[in-house]
Amino acid sequence: MKEWEKNIRRVVPYVPGEQPKLKNIIKLNTNENPYPPAPKVKDILQNMDTDELRLYPDPCAASLTSVIAKRYGLKESEVFVGVGSDDVLAMAFMTFFNSDKPIIFPDISYSFYSVWADLFRIPYVKAPLDENLCLVKEDYLKENGGIIFPNPNAPTAIAVEPDFIEDIVAKNQGSVVIVDEAYIDFGGRSALELTRKYDNLLVVQTFSKSRSMAGTRIGYAMGNEALIKALSDVKFSFNSYTMNRAALAVGVAAVEDEDYFQDNLKKVIATREWSKEKFVELGFTVTDSKANFLFVTHKNKAAKYIFETLKERGIFVRYFNIPRIDNYLRVTVGTDDEMKKMFSELKKIL
Repeated sequence: MKEWEKNIRRVVPYVPGEQPKLKNIIKLNTNENPYPPAPKVKDILQNMDTDELRLYPDPCAASLTSVIAKRYGLKESEVFVGVGSDDVLAMAFMTFFNSDKPIIFPDISYSFYSVWADLFRIPYVKAPLDENLCLVKEDYLKENGGIIFPNPNAPTAIAVEPDFIEDIVAKNQGSVVIVDEAYIDFGGRSALELTRKYDNLLVVQTFSKSRSMAGTRIGYAMGNEALIKALSDVKFSFNSYTMNRAALAVGVAAVEDEDYFQDNLKKVIATREWSKEKFVELGFTVTDSKANFLFVTHKNKAAKYIFETLKERGIFVRYFNIPRIDNYLRVTVGTDDEMKKMFSELKKIL
């Protein structure tokens, strides 16, 4: 090993879902929304004054934090925005998880958590889900340097109620609790109301799923002013201009079109519920999804076999070759037509 190689920070990176370059495929592996963003988003992009791109964007992202705050009944000082929820969460790890005590997150969850913890050298403990793939509250009532979990969880799609979250937050007021609500709009109940009561709770959401804007990279955190100021201080010490002008403009447009947003959610939820029934008819066990994806396992056919065979037929779903869930598939909710075609191929495979 060369001398300089000894000082390289080595981590096992996060592996995102496959992004195939093939045409005429059905892509149900990365939880993208199958419908386009709000119409005004397209209008803004088509009519944007490109001369503005020579100028730096607003480092405070005031236009976007303002509409988000208004939508949720918050003050602008209670909102932080970043380049996707991954950026926001990474900032939160750097900002709040600096104790010598381990942070806690689920053993089956968003795999970026352990990557960030390793990258920032944060000690951590993984709390095992129970036999039904649910969070065990008691595992989060131990001494810790912080807590984070998704609600609904990913990849299981199972959600917990605010009362469950409140018990954890109330009994951990010496550390910051982060609830990652990337999929909350598809049927879960947000913990946002609890931020009024607890100053150690941070709620993180994203435009990637419910607002159909994964390619724009907009995420945001909501919590009391002290938490948001701390996040902002770290952000300005890291990169002042995280949000570009185009993202800020289309983000505002997306939030302002509430009717389109709600209609979009209804379509995805309706297809999800119909798909649950179709999976059960085909012999699958399905978790009670409150997200825009389904977590399924078949009683006879191995998940890896189904995954590979669907892929050969141009249908991409997600397979996790890790203990406890290596016989499950995560299937994004697509359009009705996409789901019908997938089920048609599943029948042939089974």
